[in-house]
Amino acid sequence: MFRSLGVPEIALILVIILIIFGVGKLPQVGSALGKGIRLFKKAQTGEDEEEKDKSKETPDKPVKS
Repeated sequence: MFRSLGVPEIALILVIILIIFGVGKLPQVGSALGKGIRLFKKAQTGEDEEEKDKSKETPDKPVKS
């Protein structure tokens, strides 16, 4: 049903985004989108919970005896 996006389709999407957000807001929109994607991926894989569990079990610095 869906086919891959070609160069003309991507160019059209970029032009529409530039019209809606403007050049000044584009870096902020990209940053917010990237943070949202990273948080979504972390939530899917459960990285936050695993990191908390690992930090409780193993100390950050090795103990010298």
